[in-house]
Amino acid sequence: MIIMSDISQETERKEMYLKIHQHEVETLIAVCDCDILGKKFSEGRLKIEVTADFFGGEKVSSSEVAEALKRATMANFVGCKTVEHAISLGYVERDSTLSIGGVLCAQMVRM
Repeated sequence: MIIMSDISQETERKEMYLKIHQHEVETLIAVCDCDILGKKFSEGRLKIEVTADFFGGEKVSSSEVAEALKRATMANFVGCKTVEHAISLGYVERDSTLSIGGVLCAQMVRM
């Protein structure tokens, strides 16, 4: 049997970093898995650096990411947990993801 408090604790585990970048009417959010902040990944000609300047806001839960996405006009997602969460929320299609060095990446733009 699943107990609601167990679900709440799982949802509220702070496993991602979220940083909000505001520029005029645009709101870009950058989200990454906690364990990849500060790391670089490459595969062939593809490279990504998960910098603290861009991604390193505050540690947040899945529900906090979901709330931030409601007002985001753009989003960058890096990390398997983060991208899977964006897919589960309907912001990213699985076929639109990219893997760089085994790390999932995706972007979302709301028009």
